[in-house]
Amino acid sequence: MAAASPSVFLLMVNGQVESAQFPEYDDLYCKYCFVYGQDWAPTAGLEEGISQIASKSQDVRQALVWNFPIDVTFKSTNPYGWPQIVLSVYGPDVFGNDVVRGYGVVHVPFSPGRGCRSTPVLCLRPASSKCSSLVFSYVLSWFMGRRPEYTDPKVVAQGEGREVTRVRSQGFVTLLFNVVTKDMKKLGYDTGPVDTQGVLGPSLPQGNPQ
Repeated sequence: MAAASPSVFLLMVNGQVESAQFPEYDDLYCKYCFVYGQDWAPTAGLEEGISQIASKSQDVRQALVWNFPIDVTFKSTNPYGWPQIVLSVYGPDVFGNDVVRGYGVVHVPFSPGRGCRSTPVLCLRPASSKCSSLVFSYVLSWFMGRRPEYTDPKVVAQGEGREVTRVRSQGFVTLLFNVVTKDMKKLGYDTGPVDTQGVLGPSLPQGNPQ
């Protein structure tokens, strides 16, 4: 008897949030969480995590090294809404309070591949949405020990509402991925050749994943 055709495909992701470079800050830690479409569901592993605090290395790079593991498996019937990983970086201010130092977001690489792959992630910090109150907001936040931040960091993975937020570059984070897919070809999706940079996407009948 012929085997039944699969109804879902699997995406297995492991690797690590490797390191970061933030010229202005030290003693930082990182939180991560995954954002994905309605047709996706996690089946194993962790969707979110929080790293240890890292201090800058003593070499010329002055890198903050976390090597914090990522390990999660998703199932889906549709590649639309392909998973993204959202990063939130935190560290102490002059008063010892933990404040946000930046946000970053990147898609899980679309093509399967073994070994390490590195993806720099630009991190951003929200600023006041009104130019006239920008200086006042920063002075007030400094005295109160509070900084502007998103109530839900997953907003950085979405397009809606981001145009009203002012941001500036803070640094970048490097992630390493190992990606395995299962049954995508059986469902008619061609992931294409292995791409060591993680920029090639699957050939989709209904457009690229969002």
